[in-house]
Amino acid sequence: MSSRGYKHIVRFLGTDLDGSLKVPYALARVRGIGVMLGYAIARVAGVDVEKRLSFLTDQELQRLEEVAKDPLKHGIPSWMLNRRRDPSSGKDLQIYGSDLVFTIREDIRREMMIKSWRGIRHSLGLKVRGQRTRTTGRIGTAVGVSKKTTS
Repeated sequence: MSSRGYKHIVRFLGTDLDGSLKVPYALARVRGIGVMLGYAIARVAGVDVEKRLSFLTDQELQRLEEVAKDPLKHGIPSWMLNRRRDPSSGKDLQIYGSDLVFTIREDIRREMMIKSWRGIRHSLGLKVRGQRTRTTGRIGTAVGVSKKTTS
């Protein structure tokens, strides 16, 4: 990467990002980072949040990546992380990209294996978070109630 000029695509944490977006919104395109965490990462790294991602220097991108890889060490509060009190390690973690997808899949598999309520609902393909199922979430084309014909 060059430190001068406009870069249309910027590589960040294994993801290609659009260089025309402002820094927090570009960071939010990485799976596992939201807009709020994007703002926090940019502020802690000392990067102007109004700058476009393509105009950042290599040093600024490197600082952003360092903060994103270990946000707790740089003073970002644990409530902003996406994996607090990890069941296997007990630590607060921030997971990105394909690791996040794998971790969520493993969590669902574990719940199905221990046959928790959520695991049973997942295995049956039903709503998990307490939503109604009487009228929504139906599969198929039948909609409404059919009346009996009167003779």
